[in-house]
Amino acid sequence: MPAPRPATAPDAPLARGAEASIRRVDWWGFPALLKERDSKSYRPKALDDRLRRERTRTEARLLVEARRLGVRTPILYDIDVAHHRLLLEELPGPTLKALLEDPSLPAPALAGAVRAFGEALGRLHAGGISHGDLTSSNVLYPSGPGGPPAFLDLSMGARNAGIEELGIDLHLVEGDFRALVARPAPLLRSFLEGYDAGNPGRSKDVRARARQIKGRVRYA
Repeated sequence: MPAPRPATAPDAPLARGAEASIRRVDWWGFPALLKERDSKSYRPKALDDRLRRERTRTEARLLVEARRLGVRTPILYDIDVAHHRLLLEELPGPTLKALLEDPSLPAPALAGAVRAFGEALGRLHAGGISHGDLTSSNVLYPSGPGGPPAFLDLSMGARNAGIEELGIDLHLVEGDFRALVARPAPLLRSFLEGYDAGNPGRSKDVRARARQIKGRVRYA
């Protein structure tokens, strides 16, 4: 991987999640993000290295395959499997979470953004890919709420995903909406309308599985 020119101090990550830290860098004149999977001291080193390599490869593959399906993701500039690093396009724009929490955004604009999100997820699922960690913070609108969404952080996703994995994605979306919005039902309808359009062949089955998962969680 060509050495990126750091735009922030090496010890000042832009964000840190449960699995990785993200730093903003300048990559040959392009704004980019360097994502590095952190080591976990509670895991044996051999297992830790293997998991970090596998998840780095998985995320890279899914980012590329999602774009082939017409679903926007950050462009993968480079990958360094040995050091568990991805060099990614830095996308602008608000997250879906920010839109859901923005009281000034007109209801029709929010409904349109949510429907576009559902349609993009439907296309992803129709291509056999699950996201695995589908929260409203992992959905971004680079062109604003009127444009197509982009999916971030597919590291927990799967290729050739089974119906259970697809149903979990829908279940996570519903849970997120109910946690963030006072009246989630209209937005969930818009989301599912988009999802049906994006995944016409399997939408009925995936939605049924999501309802089963919801029931299992409720009575667990």
